[in-house]
Amino acid sequence: MSAATATISEDQMSTAGATPAPRDEGAKLGFRLTLPAQILVLFISAFPLLMQLYISVTDWSPLSGVGWWNAWEMWNSFANYTDLAADTRFWSALQRTAIVMLVCVPAEFLLGLALAMLFADDFLGKRVFYSILLMPMMVVPAVAGYMFFMLFQSGGPVNDILARIVGAPVTIAWLSDPTLALIAVMIADIWQWTPLMFLILLAGLVGVPEDQMKAATLLGANAWQRFTTIVLPKMKTIIIIALAIRVIENFKIFDTLYIMTGGGPGVATETISVYIYKVTTQDLIWGYVAAIALAILIVLSIVAVYAMKRMAKAREVPA
Repeated sequence: MSAATATISEDQMSTAGATPAPRDEGAKLGFRLTLPAQILVLFISAFPLLMQLYISVTDWSPLSGVGWWNAWEMWNSFANYTDLAADTRFWSALQRTAIVMLVCVPAEFLLGLALAMLFADDFLGKRVFYSILLMPMMVVPAVAGYMFFMLFQSGGPVNDILARIVGAPVTIAWLSDPTLALIAVMIADIWQWTPLMFLILLAGLVGVPEDQMKAATLLGANAWQRFTTIVLPKMKTIIIIALAIRVIENFKIFDTLYIMTGGGPGVATETISVYIYKVTTQDLIWGYVAAIALAILIVLSIVAVYAMKRMAKAREVPA
């Protein structure tokens, strides 16, 4: 009896092994159905990247008189990359971009976190203030740039407010001074994108378990202890996402800055995006622009990979 049972069990196991599981069949069917879309997405993302890599090792430009597919006739090996390494204007633009990023992102994070902590509790008129707070994020960046361009004029509202505070005429040329122009641009960026940071952090703050907060309060923990031991650990992933988004987007700042200063005075506020725009539209050396764009892509990819690794570690470590 036991031998027969064993034989039947072995036959059943062999039959089960030979018959594909419904789950595997579903996965294969899903792959077949999505294959055309995957090929299309791969083509849309891979083709421009490969074309850019191809153009970056040539001296091709729209004025060369040949199509981009014949750019190999102007092959220059890796001269564009060696020129990039020696381009002081490029490195200066990269440095200014880093300064804007290192000032704006922490400021937006701290302000966004403070506002998120404030809006986590209920208070009178919360919905109204919530809507008002999110309005800057809804403004088109070019429009925001024009708004702050008008605000920081010598005879604009900013100088007028300062004049009323000090009790004397104030005619600061904000956008004509190299240092002040960069500060004005950073103020505009902080004004517009702090609401986004606030929105992301508020979503993370709402997800903090309320029972743990109540238990910590009953055990005698003060507000700061609850924040550092419960809130921050629970929000690790959200914080990394928020910072990564703003670092990448701040690295690409263009609209607001270009409307306000055009990269000036001189090149005092010329970030990497403005520099690429000028080289593309004025100098028309597209092979060199392609090399710059690839270098920037590598930098931003490193930031994204680092953020993803940090997110993975935040999930693994128990809060």
